[in-house]
Amino acid sequence: MKKILVPVDFSAYSEYALEVAAILAKQHGAGIVLLHMIGMSDSILANSEIAEEAEAKYFLKLAKEKIKEFTERQYLQNVAVSTIIQNYKDFGEVNQVAKEQNCDLVVMGSHGTSGFSDLFVGSNTEKVVRSSELPVIVIKKPHKDFTINKMVMACDLGKECIPVYRKAKTYAELFSASLEVVYINSAGANFMGHDDVEKRMESFKGEIGKDVKVDFYNHHSVERGILNYCFEKDADLLVIPTHGRKGLAHFVVGSLAENVSNHAKMPVMTIKL
Repeated sequence: MKKILVPVDFSAYSEYALEVAAILAKQHGAGIVLLHMIGMSDSILANSEIAEEAEAKYFLKLAKEKIKEFTERQYLQNVAVSTIIQNYKDFGEVNQVAKEQNCDLVVMGSHGTSGFSDLFVGSNTEKVVRSSELPVIVIKKPHKDFTINKMVMACDLGKECIPVYRKAKTYAELFSASLEVVYINSAGANFMGHDDVEKRMESFKGEIGKDVKVDFYNHHSVERGILNYCFEKDADLLVIPTHGRKGLAHFVVGSLAENVSNHAKMPVMTIKL
């Protein structure tokens, strides 16, 4: 890991993400690219009127002052930090910045106050997750000591999840963490019998290696089952495959029908299918 991109909006949540990124950077000898995106309209940028030009300069000056404050945080000492301030039309442009800067990972904050299903939906974080070709770690609370010992990847054990597993495995090795896979067997039309689940698990393990730990967990809700499983296993990081433009909610079938509690405070890594 050479570079970590951290988009910030100067909220407490983006600072939680920055502090985690600093810990990871120190652990792996990586640098940090601090990105702030200003949402000024084209009309303001294009207009030569004195008032509009002054407004644009004011917002840019304010952003420069704020981002400078962030770079002076004590936890960033001995970490190479570069800063980018960029106007944007769509927050999905973060992916382009990450590619241009040759970043390996995105770390971003999110309030996540409505639980798992609303963790990204309707937020700038969700837009980054949908568009990012890099893994994204979403942070929702302060972590003074960010150590990853156990990772859990939740997926449907389909073939399209195999590349995601391999990428997650690479990060598990980087973090010196264990990695296990869980399939949530939910009630209703998608419920499968024990034998069918075992066949799916064996098929998945046949593709990625028989020594891989694959488990299944029965629960009436996929989202709640994932969170309960991670809690019971004392996981430090949850890995979720995402379907790109379809968003996280399309992976977690029926997530909008459930009101998940605030237990989803653990860090979540999303990896694009």
